[in-house]
Amino acid sequence: MNVLKSKFAARAKDLGFDACRVARCGAPPHAEEFGRWLDEGNAGEMGWLARNKARRIDPEQVLPGARSVIVLGMNYWQGGEGRENSKFEIRNSKGKFARYAWGDDYHELIEKRLRELDGWLAERGGRQKCYVDTGPVLERDLGAVAGVGWHGKSTMLISQELGTWFFLAEILTTLELPADEPARDRCGSCTRCITACPTGAIDAPHHLDARRCISYLTIELKGAIPEELRPLIGDRVYGCDDCLDACPWNRFAQASRETAFAAREGTRMTLVELLGLSEEEFRRVFKGSPVKRIKRRGLLRNVCVALGNVGGPEDVPALERANRDAEPLVREHAEWALGRIAERCASNIS
Repeated sequence: MNVLKSKFAARAKDLGFDACRVARCGAPPHAEEFGRWLDEGNAGEMGWLARNKARRIDPEQVLPGARSVIVLGMNYWQGGEGRENSKFEIRNSKGKFARYAWGDDYHELIEKRLRELDGWLAERGGRQKCYVDTGPVLERDLGAVAGVGWHGKSTMLISQELGTWFFLAEILTTLELPADEPARDRCGSCTRCITACPTGAIDAPHHLDARRCISYLTIELKGAIPEELRPLIGDRVYGCDDCLDACPWNRFAQASRETAFAAREGTRMTLVELLGLSEEEFRRVFKGSPVKRIKRRGLLRNVCVALGNVGGPEDVPALERANRDAEPLVREHAEWALGRIAERCASNIS
């Protein structure tokens, strides 16, 4: 490791990053597979992936003269605290939020620290482009090439030290830095992540049909959730961690040193409390949270589905109020939830 790279890694660690590795600039190894995945329609409504396809597979189009890609990882694991109970019998339960969304918005936190690292590299003659889940790069491919982790069968990156609970960020730079070795694939014959997927979205090792993924359905999809998939969502209201939770490499995960990722008020509310949020209350509760991106209409849509799956007669009044909401998307899913609860009640009586 040369002096510049060593000093940069130390600075990145001081700023809270738990992994810092380097890859040479070049076409990512799965560029062709990515193209086929798009052509098959697996991206669903995520049209921006296709619009930026050429740039995603050619870093030179993102930053002319780029020589190295620095891949950073930041641990967000909050230890054993949890909402791991997946039994649907619990009435009036708290909905499940993906762990990455428990705390403050990682985009804002990490972007601020990337700007500091950008300035540090600029002082040493580099030009940079910095991204955290926001730019036209195949970040997991770059992370694998740099050795931050390897491609799990769930398509998620797995780190021997961090498990699956970390954010990725990338810095493309014109500086030439020594490249690191890729990590060895350590999944072996394990298929726990595939078995754990509630909707069968991981339809083959290393292949995900996003259109069936609960994270896509509850976050990226803007309209109605397909009725045939609603029962499979259970009590999840923002994302899904099932394939991550199933990974045995998480036995090595350590609690994050970043307190900003600790659970906030909104992720501790019951489903009925969430369903009762006004527009003003939603903005207050989820200000600075990743959840704000789906807006009130998206969250209440998801909450209605969750109550349709786990709710009981005591939840009917809240759903009836939601069925009079000004937002048609909320009304549609509230009506579906009321029908589901009515079916369960009738079944219990008979």
